[in-house]
Amino acid sequence: MRQPPLTIPTTITVPEAVKHTASNGTPIYAIDCPEYEVVRVSFVFHAGTITQHHPFTASATANMLAEGSLNMTSQQIAERLDYYGSYFDINIDRDYSYITFCALSKFFPQTAEVIEEVILRPTFPDAEVATYRDKRRQQLSIERRKVETIARENFAHAIFGASHPYGISYSEDEYSSLSRENIMEHYQRCYTADNCIVVCSGAINDNVLQRIKSIAEQIHTSQKCDAMSLPPFDTKHNVRIQHDGALQSSIRMGRLLFARTHEDFVPMQVLATALGGYFGSRLMQNLRERNGFTYGVFSAMVNFQHTGYLAIATQVGAEVTDEALRQIAYEIERLREEKIPEQELLLVKNIMAGEMMRILDGPFGIADVTTENILCGFDNHQIEENLQRIRQTTPDELLSLAQRYLTEEDMVTVVAGDFSQLS
Repeated sequence: MRQPPLTIPTTITVPEAVKHTASNGTPIYAIDCPEYEVVRVSFVFHAGTITQHHPFTASATANMLAEGSLNMTSQQIAERLDYYGSYFDINIDRDYSYITFCALSKFFPQTAEVIEEVILRPTFPDAEVATYRDKRRQQLSIERRKVETIARENFAHAIFGASHPYGISYSEDEYSSLSRENIMEHYQRCYTADNCIVVCSGAINDNVLQRIKSIAEQIHTSQKCDAMSLPPFDTKHNVRIQHDGALQSSIRMGRLLFARTHEDFVPMQVLATALGGYFGSRLMQNLRERNGFTYGVFSAMVNFQHTGYLAIATQVGAEVTDEALRQIAYEIERLREEKIPEQELLLVKNIMAGEMMRILDGPFGIADVTTENILCGFDNHQIEENLQRIRQTTPDELLSLAQRYLTEEDMVTVVAGDFSQLS
């Protein structure tokens, strides 16, 4: 059987989200894909860690929404969702918390009853808080024995500052003082109509939309949930953390840059992809294929509400740590000194276009991208604009960007490992 011809998309057409507004002002964005017999609803609250007044309250609030409500126990919530083949997912970052429910469209009315309990009437029972607190403290203590976690947390400290809301991390002992009152305060202050958007996708007919709107309009109103004050960044460029007995070193490199709304964000994504964003990237060919230092290495642009950064991450054998660092620096310097060949750049562009198509294959991926666009102040026309911006990127432009943004003195390098093995 002959292989069909390879086609590379030059345009991407994505359904535009239709905006509706609940009576309390909550915006609801609906993406109707009637060919899919599913409904997905995401409640996105500006309730990430930069909004918390007590350590760990942002994550605890999001993760405990389904641990009991006024009318249902945590077990009843779980059993009801399971019975109808529905599920929900929690995701939280520095800026936002994302509470997402998925259901077969024919069972959405029953799932909506659970959504109301979880979003509108959580009680955060004391017993559940105590269990959560002890479990999470133990989990965090175990996680922090890993060089990967040590490097990740210290990279945030180094790039933003250890006390900056984007860089701060807390001792696991802070869980001891986490209380139901802390969690309820965060919920009442941040889980409000003024801090919420709703994005729904799938078979969004009038009945489904009205049911979602009826839930959204019950979210209580309040003033905007202010984030912590954002002090100036306090960047440290070279940090090494000794971790006795570690067989591998965890490396984090990068630099502070800008948010996704910046004009150079998309071409910097192209540069990051060429450096380490796919299996055949320069870093993968060097560190994995030629030198056998690692199983994997990646680089990417990371976007926050107020800023963004370039990140490079890998784990290597302890004995080759310094040579791996030299090879990463070598590949970065190549980007600053030599134009990327047209053939390599075409491959990178095609990979990025294919990844966009993969993400946008179905209503769930479209909803995720729509949500990110909305939070950045864009609509879905931005998807096509981004694709065209990728297509228009030239070797000359990437060389100029590398020379401007990838200077050695601006890079942040954090390594966690056992450096006694390097002598």
